[in-house]
Order: sequence, then C-alpha cells, then structure tokens
Amino acid sequence: MKKLLGIIKPSTAFFSVRNRLILVTVIGLALTMSIWGWIQLKALDKILIEQQVQRLMGVAETVTTLYQFFPETEDLAALDAALKDHLQTDIRLARIDIFDTDKKGVDYVAGASRIQYDWPESIISAAHKKGTFRYTKLTTEAGPALGLLYPAAGEKEGSRFVVGIIGFTKANFDFMNRAKKVLIISSIGLIFVILSLFLVSYRWIIGTPLQRITHSIDEFRRGQYINRIPIKRADEFGTLAEHFNIMADEIHHVMIKNLELTKHLENRVREETGKVVHLQKQLDDLKQLTALGHLTANLAHDLGTPIHSIGGLAKLLLEEKELSADVTRKLELIVQQTQRLDDVIQNVRKATRLPEPHFELLSLQQLFNETLPLVEPLLQNKNVALRAQITDNAFVYADRYRIQTALLNIVQNSLEAMEQGGDIDIAGKLSEHNGFVSISVADSGRGMSPEFTQKAIEPFFSTKRDGSLRGLGLAIVSDIVKIHNGKIEINSSPGRGTSVILHLPIAKQESVSKT
Repeated sequence: MKKLLGIIKPSTAFFSVRNRLILVTVIGLALTMSIWGWIQLKALDKILIEQQVQRLMGVAETVTTLYQFFPETEDLAALDAALKDHLQTDIRLARIDIFDTDKKGVDYVAGASRIQYDWPESIISAAHKKGTFRYTKLTTEAGPALGLLYPAAGEKEGSRFVVGIIGFTKANFDFMNRAKKVLIISSIGLIFVILSLFLVSYRWIIGTPLQRITHSIDEFRRGQYINRIPIKRADEFGTLAEHFNIMADEIHHVMIKNLELTKHLENRVREETGKVVHLQKQLDDLKQLTALGHLTANLAHDLGTPIHSIGGLAKLLLEEKELSADVTRKLELIVQQTQRLDDVIQNVRKATRLPEPHFELLSLQQLFNETLPLVEPLLQNKNVALRAQITDNAFVYADRYRIQTALLNIVQNSLEAMEQGGDIDIAGKLSEHNGFVSISVADSGRGMSPEFTQKAIEPFFSTKRDGSLRGLGLAIVSDIVKIHNGKIEINSSPGRGTSVILHLPIAKQESVSKT
C-alpha cells in the first residue's frame, strides 16, 4: 500500500493548486509579455521608419529642387555628377534615381548609386498616378534598406517626374535587434521575479492557512470535536475558517443532544416497558368504566320514573288539610329529596348522552346571520380578519344550535392555529357533491401534515402538548355532521393553512316551497 501511495503522490502533486497556479502564471505572463513586447517593437519600428522616411523625403525634396532648376541644354552627365556628389556627402544614402513619367512609359533620367537595384516600373507608375509618396522595406546585398518614391511636378506645365531614394537602415535594424534582446531578457527577469515573489508569498498566503484547515478537519474526523481552526483573518481563508467553526459548533451541539437524547430514550424505554402491564390494566379498567357508564345511564332512566312517582304522591299528600305539622314537614323533605335525586339523574343523563336534536328548515343566510355575531367576541384582541360570503343561498334541515356549536369549534381551532394573526374565510355555496350544500371555514394558519389531518377528528387528538384537555373540537363537529347525515372534509398542508368543509343535505324543494 505504501508503494502504491509513493507512486500516486508525485502525479497528484503535479496537479496541486500551487503547481497549477505557477503554470497558469507562467503562461499568462509569457503571453502577456509576448503581446506587449510585440506591440512595443511594432510601435518602435514604426517610429524609426517614420524618422527614416522623413529624412529620405528631405533628400527627395532637395533632388527635386536640383532637377527643376537644372538647365535643359546642359549635359545630363553634370546632373549625374551632382547626384553622386550628394550621395558621397551622406553615407546613409544607397541610391538616388530620377524617372521621367511625362510620356506613356517610365524613362530613366539620371542617378547615382552604391548598390545595384532596379525599381519595378509598376511601383513607379503607381506613385505617379496617385501623386503621393510610397515607401517600402528592401533587402539589398549591402544590408537592409528603405526605398522611397517621391512624385513631383516639373517646370513645364503638366510635366511630372518621380524621384527614387534608397537609404540604408542597418542602424535601425541593429537597434531593433538589441531592443528585442533587451525585451526578452527583461521579460524573463520579470517572470523570474514574479515567480519568486509568488513562491515566497504562497506559503504565507495559502500554504500555512491551508495546512491549518486540513489539520483541524483531520482532527475533527478523528473525534476531536472541541478543536477549531485557529485562523483570524479578513480574507477567504478567514471566512472559510469561520464557517467551518460555526458548522463544527453546530455538529458538536447536535452530537451532545443526540447523546442526551439516546440516554433519555433508553431511560424512557425502560420506563415504558415497565408501564406496559400497568397500561394493559388501565385499558381493562377503562372497558369496565365504559360498561359502568352505560349501566349508570340505564339506572338513571329506570330510577327516574319511581322517583317522580314518589315526589308526585308526596305533593298530593301535602294538599290534604288535616295533616299535622310534623307530617307536613316530613312530606316537604320527601319532595325536596326527590327533586334532588331528579337533578342528579338529569346530570347523569346530560353526561351520558346529548339531548335530542331539533331540526328545522333554515337557509344559509339565516345560519350566517345568527352565527357570525357569536364569532365576533372570539376575535377580540386577535390580529385576525374575518370574511364571510354566500354564493348560493340554499335551504337545509338543521339543528341551528348544533351547527352554531360546530362552526364556533372550527373557528376556535383556526384561532389557535394563527397565534400571530391571519385571515379566516367562511363561505356557503352548493357542494360539489350532488344534493349537498357546503359551509367552509378556511384559515391561513400553520396547517397540518397529511398524517395529522387523517387523525384530526379522533377524540382527544391534538397537536398541542401543553397538558390541557384538547382534541374534542373536531370530534364534536364530526358527530354533529353525522347527526345531520352530512359529511366533513378537512384539507390542510403545513404552512398553507387549513380548510374544514361541512357538507349538509339540501332540503327538498317542496319543503322550501311551503315556506
């Protein structure tokens, strides 16, 4: 394994961040210096050529003046001699030529030279036609040179001629070569200096912080959750260290919580395991209590009749006029005690079953008009906006007080789900189910997950865990809807609120017509 790592490390080291930065820096500097040097050399060469052209144009103007004022009758040999003298006085000149361009062709007039060169007739004709000077770089046996063709007008009207001047540019050529060498050497030196500074600063800027970060991460992986990255800098590494330390604190905190939770769960498992038998016994006791509740309701019903009879007979006896005071007092006590027993029986009946419903023909408008005023006290000191709307004013057979109880319970649940305020929309319309109307109460509260929505109508089920007696609201609503042969629908999702819809049967048309 070590041999394998030894083989892998050199190849991976080549692709390290430092080496890649060095490679990118060298390539970037080389390209930058090459482009910059090329631009500088081009600019310098252009300046030198412009200076050379200006000097050659000065010579061409002198030759033009000499040719214009040269006597026509005089031999052209004298003109050649004058041009040679002018050529001898300036060692930078290589050749002077004068061409006559008045005729259809190009005629050589006079000249003097140090080198052999034949001007192309096409170039002379082009300079004559355009009427502007032209220059070009030349390569001669004596070295690099610059040629200039200078068109001019003669003394006679319409006469034209062209002066050709060739000047040596070896000095410029040597100067450019030296400039290229200096540029190459200076570029290499600059790249070397920049790389040296980069290598020196890399360890301080990147290497050392990176080693500290890697070391801290390795310790964290080995279980040293207390250690943090000791970097306090206002740069990217400082930001990275700060975020890692925050993450490490959160992970450490979560791990501590997990350990505590694990211990707590172990204790709870032991406790709950010990309570299984006790819970089973409580379940059996609950079944017995349920049976006892039904028995109590039956006893209350069976005892009610004889107690009423005893009380009634006692009241009849009190109507007798020839009773002694002692008998009268005892009969009054019997009546009082039978009334007391009747109150106890009525309380037992109320505790065991709801009173019989009272159905009547009601419109949705009536239900809303009677229920909404009851809702207003619940909204006091609540940052809740209530909106009500009836789309279809249908009729239903309903117990108005039970329906009011159902709506108030739903609104109360909505208010508990909107502790910070929100909106409640109550709407009445024809239901999507044929033969039903729907009354919906929608809120903008925290909502419930699907698993909670399915359990919402179970008795004593609640998302609250504050120890209070909760979870009967929607269970009562469900029982009320069942009494009306209706359906209840609950739609909810976390963060989007809850909508409870009561589907009640529509009253038959003939019943509505009678009203």
